[in-house]
Amino acid sequence: MSDSVGRAHTPHHWIDADAGPVVRPYAMTRGRTGHDSRLRLDLIALVVPESATGDPGVDQSLSPEHVEIVERCGDTPQSIAELAAGLDLPVGVVRVLVGDLVDDALVHVTRPVPPAELPDVSILREVINGLRAL
Repeated sequence: MSDSVGRAHTPHHWIDADAGPVVRPYAMTRGRTGHDSRLRLDLIALVVPESATGDPGVDQSLSPEHVEIVERCGDTPQSIAELAAGLDLPVGVVRVLVGDLVDDALVHVTRPVPPAELPDVSILREVINGLRAL
């Protein structure tokens, strides 16, 4: 079927010929814009899979996005920002999905050490110089 301009109509108007099926972000999160958890899921929070996590693809209650997050973090912990970029999803959606995975005990979230808590560079240099003097 085509319109007066000659463009072909797809039988389902929700499918874009270039992008494939289009799912709105609120559909992935079931309308939620935040998470009930008290976790601080900012851009640099690292998502780490739980060691007992088996194959997340077997769990029928998980969405494909949930499974993808667990799989992406399997080799190397990834930040919320990295996951959002890799999945091409808004950060808010990734936060909600990660919160779901934390609730299901499939992942946990850690925070990198703040720069203020790292040792001073001058102290490290003094230690190195002391070791060289031995």
